[in-house]
Amino acid sequence: MPFKNYLFWLAGLVSLILDRLTKYWVVQNFEYRETWALLPNVFHFTYVTNTGAAFSLFQGGVWLRWLSLAVSLGLMAFALFGPNRDTLEQFGYGFILGGALGNGIDRFVSGSVVDFLDFRLIHFPVFNLADVFINVGIVCLLIASFRPESDSSGRSR
Repeated sequence: MPFKNYLFWLAGLVSLILDRLTKYWVVQNFEYRETWALLPNVFHFTYVTNTGAAFSLFQGGVWLRWLSLAVSLGLMAFALFGPNRDTLEQFGYGFILGGALGNGIDRFVSGSVVDFLDFRLIHFPVFNLADVFINVGIVCLLIASFRPESDSSGRSR
């Protein structure tokens, strides 16, 4: 590939686009607090907003927009100037980048994040695809951290 850590950039871009498209769809098709039951009492689409971080922590925290920006810029610098990462690490960091950018854009534009994934079976807080991508990225990095390192020939050490 022509540039380093290309899977990082691909994962970041795809996750950002999917997050932005789904939030746009929700805002265009739902009234605030409207809910659509896909599986009644199990899974709904419910349009709400969140001025805080995950699970509505730190409500009204204006500093969260700057944290999203700092994380995003840090990850981009890491991919550009850091070493070549293995596939799972690239996907992990890329998904975290896409999620941080997606929620960060919401925070800068409107001061709150659009949430709509509503799992009622377990009474889980409403969330969005950016949150999903951040968590998938963390899982990728956890799995990568437990895998044996390999040398330049691809063999485990």
